[in-house]
Amino acid sequence: MSKINAIVRRVTALTDRISEFEIAAADGSPLPHWGAGAHVLFDLPDGDSRAYSLITFDPIPEAPESYRIAVQREPEGKGGSTHMHGLKPGAEIICAAPKNDFPLSPYAPAVLLAGGIGITPMISMAATLKAAGQDFAFHYTGRSAPVMAYRDALRESFGDALHLHCDDDATALDLGAVIDSLGPQAHLYVCGPKGLIDATKAKAEAAGVAAERIHFELFDAPQEQEGDSAFEVEVASSGEVFTIPPGQSIIDVLEAGGVDVMYDCQRGDCGICQCDVLSGTPDHRDVVLSEAERAAGNVMQICVSRAKSPRLVLDI
Repeated sequence: MSKINAIVRRVTALTDRISEFEIAAADGSPLPHWGAGAHVLFDLPDGDSRAYSLITFDPIPEAPESYRIAVQREPEGKGGSTHMHGLKPGAEIICAAPKNDFPLSPYAPAVLLAGGIGITPMISMAATLKAAGQDFAFHYTGRSAPVMAYRDALRESFGDALHLHCDDDATALDLGAVIDSLGPQAHLYVCGPKGLIDATKAKAEAAGVAAERIHFELFDAPQEQEGDSAFEVEVASSGEVFTIPPGQSIIDVLEAGGVDVMYDCQRGDCGICQCDVLSGTPDHRDVVLSEAERAAGNVMQICVSRAKSPRLVLDI
Protein backbone atom coordinates (compact mmCIF):
# COMPACT_ATOMS: atom_id res chain seq x y z
CA MET A 1 0.00 0.00 0.00
CA SER A 2 1.43 3.37 -1.02
CA LYS A 3 2.36 5.76 1.76
CA ILE A 4 1.84 9.52 1.91
CA ASN A 5 4.23 11.84 3.74
CA ALA A 6 1.82 14.26 5.34
CA ILE A 7 1.79 17.24 7.65
CA VAL A 8 -0.74 18.46 10.19
CA ARG A 9 -2.13 21.79 9.01
CA ARG A 10 -4.64 22.55 11.74
CA VAL A 11 -5.93 21.11 15.02
CA THR A 12 -9.35 22.15 16.35
CA ALA A 13 -10.84 21.06 19.68
CA LEU A 14 -14.47 19.98 19.16
CA THR A 15 -15.27 18.68 22.66
CA ASP A 16 -13.28 17.90 25.80
CA ARG A 17 -12.16 14.59 24.25
CA ILE A 18 -12.53 15.04 20.48
CA SER A 19 -10.24 17.07 18.22
CA GLU A 20 -10.32 17.59 14.47
CA PHE A 21 -7.14 17.37 12.42
CA GLU A 22 -6.59 18.77 8.95
CA ILE A 23 -3.91 16.77 7.14
CA ALA A 24 -2.17 17.73 3.87
CA ALA A 25 0.61 16.26 1.76
CA ALA A 26 3.98 17.49 2.98
CA ASP A 27 4.97 18.55 -0.56
CA GLY A 28 1.70 20.39 -1.15
CA SER A 29 0.49 18.01 -3.86
CA PRO A 30 -3.18 16.98 -4.17
CA LEU A 31 -4.23 13.95 -2.15
CA PRO A 32 -5.94 10.84 -3.58
CA HIS A 33 -9.68 10.98 -4.17
CA TRP A 34 -11.98 9.14 -1.77
CA GLY A 35 -15.63 8.17 -1.44
CA ALA A 36 -18.14 8.64 1.37
CA GLY A 37 -17.42 6.24 4.25
CA ALA A 38 -13.68 5.91 3.51
CA HIS A 39 -10.94 5.90 6.13
CA VAL A 40 -7.19 6.51 6.22
CA LEU A 41 -4.61 4.49 8.14
CA PHE A 42 -2.07 6.59 10.05
CA ASP A 43 1.27 5.13 11.15
CA LEU A 44 2.14 5.26 14.85
CA PRO A 45 5.66 5.45 16.34
CA ASP A 46 5.43 1.88 17.70
CA GLY A 47 4.93 0.47 14.19
CA ASP A 48 1.20 0.00 14.60
CA SER A 49 -1.43 2.04 12.75
CA ARG A 50 -4.89 3.49 13.38
CA ALA A 51 -7.77 4.09 10.98
CA TYR A 52 -9.77 7.32 11.05
CA SER A 53 -12.74 8.14 8.83
CA LEU A 54 -12.55 11.08 6.44
CA ILE A 55 -14.95 13.97 6.97
CA THR A 56 -16.49 16.52 4.63
CA PHE A 57 -19.66 18.60 4.76
CA ASP A 58 -19.35 19.37 1.03
CA PRO A 59 -19.18 17.29 -2.16
CA ILE A 60 -15.90 15.37 -2.24
CA PRO A 61 -13.38 16.97 -4.65
CA GLU A 62 -11.56 14.88 -7.23
CA ALA A 63 -8.16 16.11 -6.01
CA PRO A 64 -8.53 17.16 -2.37
CA GLU A 65 -5.97 19.58 -0.95
CA SER A 66 -6.35 18.11 2.53
CA TYR A 67 -8.12 15.47 4.60
CA ARG A 68 -10.16 16.07 7.77
CA ILE A 69 -10.41 13.51 10.54
CA ALA A 70 -11.67 13.65 14.12
CA VAL A 71 -10.06 11.64 16.92
CA GLN A 72 -11.57 10.87 20.31
CA ARG A 73 -9.00 10.54 23.07
CA GLU A 74 -9.27 7.13 24.74
CA PRO A 75 -7.25 7.06 27.98
CA GLU A 76 -7.89 3.32 28.36
CA GLY A 77 -6.93 2.52 24.76
CA LYS A 78 -3.64 1.30 23.30
CA GLY A 79 -2.13 4.75 22.78
CA GLY A 80 -3.15 5.61 19.23
CA SER A 81 -5.54 8.39 20.19
CA THR A 82 -3.09 9.74 22.77
CA HIS A 83 -0.40 10.01 20.11
CA MET A 84 -2.75 11.72 17.67
CA HIS A 85 -3.87 14.22 20.33
CA GLY A 86 -0.22 15.07 20.93
CA LEU A 87 0.24 16.27 17.35
CA LYS A 88 0.50 20.01 16.75
CA PRO A 89 0.27 22.03 13.52
CA GLY A 90 3.41 21.36 11.50
CA ALA A 91 3.88 17.82 12.82
CA GLU A 92 4.85 15.22 10.22
CA ILE A 93 2.88 12.00 9.92
CA ILE A 94 2.70 9.10 7.47
CA CYS A 95 -0.60 7.77 6.19
CA ALA A 96 -1.89 5.40 3.53
CA ALA A 97 -4.20 6.21 0.63
CA PRO A 98 -7.90 6.10 1.55
CA LYS A 99 -9.67 2.74 1.79
CA ASN A 100 -13.41 2.18 1.94
CA ASP A 101 -14.93 -0.79 3.80
CA PHE A 102 -18.17 1.13 4.42
CA PRO A 103 -19.32 2.36 0.99
CA LEU A 104 -22.50 4.32 0.40
CA SER A 105 -25.01 3.76 -2.39
CA PRO A 106 -26.37 7.21 -3.33
CA TYR A 107 -28.98 5.58 -5.59
CA ALA A 108 -31.30 4.48 -2.77
CA PRO A 109 -32.91 6.38 0.12
CA ALA A 110 -30.97 6.01 3.36
CA VAL A 111 -31.26 6.14 7.11
CA LEU A 112 -27.97 7.04 8.79
CA LEU A 113 -27.46 6.14 12.45
CA ALA A 114 -24.32 7.30 14.26
CA GLY A 115 -23.33 6.66 17.87
CA GLY A 116 -20.64 8.77 19.54
CA ILE A 117 -17.46 9.15 17.49
CA GLY A 118 -19.15 6.97 14.85
CA ILE A 119 -20.49 10.27 13.52
CA THR A 120 -17.35 10.80 11.43
CA PRO A 121 -18.01 8.63 8.34
CA MET A 122 -21.70 9.56 8.39
CA ILE A 123 -21.01 13.23 7.69
CA SER A 124 -19.55 12.52 4.25
CA MET A 125 -22.43 10.11 3.58
CA ALA A 126 -25.01 12.76 4.41
CA ALA A 127 -23.16 15.34 2.29
CA THR A 128 -23.06 12.93 -0.66
CA LEU A 129 -26.76 12.07 -0.35
CA LYS A 130 -27.66 15.76 -0.09
CA ALA A 131 -25.63 16.59 -3.20
CA ALA A 132 -27.31 13.72 -5.09
CA GLY A 133 -30.78 14.96 -4.10
CA GLN A 134 -31.45 11.64 -2.38
CA ASP A 135 -33.91 11.23 0.50
CA PHE A 136 -32.24 10.48 3.82
CA ALA A 137 -32.70 10.74 7.57
CA PHE A 138 -29.69 11.31 9.80
CA HIS A 139 -29.80 10.14 13.44
CA TYR A 140 -26.96 10.99 15.83
CA THR A 141 -27.02 9.63 19.37
CA GLY A 142 -24.77 10.30 22.35
CA ARG A 143 -24.72 10.37 26.13
CA SER A 144 -25.29 14.13 26.31
CA ALA A 145 -25.10 17.15 24.02
CA PRO A 146 -21.69 18.47 25.22
CA VAL A 147 -19.88 15.25 24.19
CA MET A 148 -21.38 15.18 20.68
CA ALA A 149 -19.08 16.72 18.08
CA TYR A 150 -20.26 18.90 15.16
CA ARG A 151 -23.77 19.50 16.52
CA ASP A 152 -24.13 23.05 15.18
CA ALA A 153 -22.43 22.32 11.86
CA LEU A 154 -24.69 19.31 11.34
CA ARG A 155 -27.83 21.35 12.00
CA GLU A 156 -26.67 24.04 9.59
CA SER A 157 -25.80 21.56 6.83
CA PHE A 158 -28.59 19.01 7.06
CA GLY A 159 -31.51 20.86 8.64
CA ASP A 160 -34.66 18.82 9.15
CA ALA A 161 -32.95 15.59 8.01
CA LEU A 162 -30.91 15.62 11.22
CA HIS A 163 -32.22 14.12 14.46
CA LEU A 164 -30.08 14.52 17.60
CA HIS A 165 -30.66 12.04 20.43
CA CYS A 166 -29.23 12.50 23.93
CA ASP A 167 -29.44 9.69 26.47
CA ASP A 168 -29.96 12.17 29.31
CA ASP A 169 -33.10 13.90 28.03
CA ALA A 170 -36.41 13.38 26.24
CA THR A 171 -34.70 13.09 22.83
CA ALA A 172 -33.14 9.68 23.66
CA LEU A 173 -32.94 7.33 20.71
CA ASP A 174 -35.99 5.17 19.95
CA LEU A 175 -34.30 2.41 17.97
CA GLY A 176 -37.58 0.72 17.08
CA ALA A 177 -38.88 3.94 15.51
CA VAL A 178 -35.68 4.28 13.45
CA ILE A 179 -36.08 0.73 12.11
CA ASP A 180 -39.78 1.31 11.39
CA SER A 181 -38.90 4.41 9.37
CA LEU A 182 -36.89 2.40 6.82
CA GLY A 183 -39.83 1.34 4.71
CA PRO A 184 -39.33 -1.22 1.92
CA GLN A 185 -36.42 0.45 0.06
CA ALA A 186 -34.20 2.54 2.32
CA HIS A 187 -30.75 1.29 3.26
CA LEU A 188 -29.60 1.50 6.87
CA TYR A 189 -26.06 2.63 7.69
CA VAL A 190 -24.87 2.28 11.29
CA CYS A 191 -21.57 3.33 12.81
CA GLY A 192 -20.61 3.41 16.47
CA PRO A 193 -19.97 1.13 19.43
CA LYS A 194 -20.64 -2.60 19.32
CA GLY A 195 -23.70 -2.40 21.58
CA LEU A 196 -25.45 -0.02 19.20
CA ILE A 197 -24.64 -2.13 16.15
CA ASP A 198 -25.72 -5.38 17.84
CA ALA A 199 -29.02 -3.88 18.99
CA THR A 200 -29.72 -2.29 15.61
CA LYS A 201 -28.95 -5.46 13.69
CA ALA A 202 -31.15 -7.55 15.98
CA LYS A 203 -34.11 -5.19 15.62
CA ALA A 204 -33.66 -4.88 11.86
CA GLU A 205 -33.45 -8.65 11.43
CA ALA A 206 -36.55 -9.13 13.61
CA ALA A 207 -38.39 -6.56 11.47
CA GLY A 208 -37.53 -8.49 8.31
CA VAL A 209 -35.08 -5.97 6.85
CA ALA A 210 -32.98 -7.74 4.21
CA ALA A 211 -29.32 -8.17 5.13
CA GLU A 212 -28.19 -6.43 1.95
CA ARG A 213 -29.89 -3.23 3.15
CA ILE A 214 -28.00 -3.16 6.48
CA HIS A 215 -24.48 -1.70 6.47
CA PHE A 216 -22.29 -1.07 9.50
CA GLU A 217 -18.85 -0.12 10.68
CA LEU A 218 -17.60 -0.76 14.20
CA PHE A 219 -15.67 1.95 16.02
CA ASP A 220 -14.78 -0.15 19.06
CA ALA A 221 -11.41 -1.85 19.14
CA PRO A 222 -11.74 -5.43 20.39
CA GLN A 223 -11.33 -5.56 24.15
CA GLU A 224 -10.21 -8.40 26.37
CA GLN A 225 -13.15 -9.46 28.55
CA GLU A 226 -12.97 -10.32 32.21
CA GLY A 227 -12.81 -14.07 32.64
CA ASP A 228 -11.19 -14.77 29.26
CA SER A 229 -9.13 -17.94 29.42
CA ALA A 230 -6.81 -19.82 27.10
CA PHE A 231 -8.20 -22.31 24.56
CA GLU A 232 -6.81 -24.42 21.74
CA VAL A 233 -7.28 -24.09 17.99
CA GLU A 234 -6.61 -27.05 15.72
CA VAL A 235 -5.90 -26.26 12.06
CA ALA A 236 -7.78 -29.00 10.19
CA SER A 237 -5.53 -28.99 7.10
CA SER A 238 -2.33 -29.73 9.04
CA GLY A 239 -3.44 -31.01 12.43
CA GLU A 240 -1.35 -28.34 14.16
CA VAL A 241 -2.69 -27.18 17.52
CA PHE A 242 -2.15 -23.67 18.87
CA THR A 243 -2.93 -22.26 22.31
CA ILE A 244 -4.71 -18.89 22.25
CA PRO A 245 -4.00 -17.02 25.51
CA PRO A 246 -6.08 -14.16 26.90
CA GLY A 247 -5.21 -10.87 25.26
CA GLN A 248 -4.26 -12.43 21.91
CA SER A 249 -6.51 -13.21 18.97
CA ILE A 250 -6.62 -16.42 16.97
CA ILE A 251 -5.14 -14.46 14.06
CA ASP A 252 -2.25 -13.20 16.23
CA VAL A 253 -1.27 -16.71 17.29
CA LEU A 254 -1.77 -18.42 13.92
CA GLU A 255 0.28 -15.79 12.08
CA ALA A 256 3.08 -16.06 14.63
CA GLY A 257 2.99 -19.82 14.03
CA GLY A 258 3.40 -19.42 10.27
CA VAL A 259 -0.22 -20.06 9.27
CA ASP A 260 -1.40 -17.87 6.40
CA VAL A 261 -4.84 -16.41 7.17
CA MET A 262 -6.94 -13.77 5.43
CA TYR A 263 -8.16 -10.76 7.40
CA ASP A 264 -8.60 -7.01 7.20
CA CYS A 265 -10.40 -4.94 9.85
CA GLN A 266 -9.47 -6.92 13.00
CA ARG A 267 -12.58 -5.40 14.63
CA GLY A 268 -15.10 -8.08 13.67
CA ASP A 269 -17.08 -6.02 11.16
CA CYS A 270 -15.77 -6.88 7.67
CA GLY A 271 -16.25 -10.67 7.53
CA ILE A 272 -13.04 -11.38 5.59
CA CYS A 273 -11.51 -13.61 8.29
CA GLN A 274 -14.59 -15.84 8.59
CA CYS A 275 -13.76 -19.54 9.04
CA ASP A 276 -15.86 -22.69 9.14
CA VAL A 277 -15.97 -24.32 12.57
CA LEU A 278 -15.68 -28.11 12.28
CA SER A 279 -15.76 -28.81 16.01
CA GLY A 280 -16.15 -26.85 19.23
CA THR A 281 -18.26 -23.90 20.34
CA PRO A 282 -17.31 -20.34 19.33
CA ASP A 283 -17.70 -17.33 21.61
CA HIS A 284 -18.94 -14.82 19.02
CA ARG A 285 -17.79 -11.21 19.49
CA ASP A 286 -18.23 -9.87 15.97
CA VAL A 287 -21.01 -7.74 14.48
CA VAL A 288 -21.12 -9.61 11.17
CA LEU A 289 -23.12 -12.76 11.88
CA SER A 290 -26.89 -12.96 12.18
CA GLU A 291 -28.45 -14.37 15.34
CA ALA A 292 -29.24 -17.57 13.44
CA GLU A 293 -25.60 -17.94 12.34
CA ARG A 294 -24.38 -17.35 15.87
CA ALA A 295 -26.75 -19.99 17.23
CA ALA A 296 -25.68 -22.52 14.58
CA GLY A 297 -22.00 -22.07 15.50
CA ASN A 298 -20.78 -23.27 12.10
CA VAL A 299 -18.72 -20.18 11.27
CA MET A 300 -16.82 -17.53 13.21
CA GLN A 301 -14.73 -14.37 12.77
CA ILE A 302 -11.28 -15.30 14.04
CA CYS A 303 -10.06 -11.72 14.48
CA VAL A 304 -12.16 -11.09 17.62
CA SER A 305 -14.14 -14.19 18.58
CA ARG A 306 -12.89 -16.80 21.03
CA ALA A 307 -14.08 -20.20 22.30
CA LYS A 308 -16.54 -21.46 24.90
CA SER A 309 -15.14 -24.99 24.50
CA PRO A 310 -11.57 -26.10 25.34
CA ARG A 311 -10.75 -26.57 21.63
CA LEU A 312 -11.96 -25.37 18.24
CA VAL A 313 -11.21 -27.21 15.03
CA LEU A 314 -11.18 -24.71 12.16
CA ASP A 315 -11.30 -25.35 8.42
CA ILE A 316 -8.03 -23.61 7.66
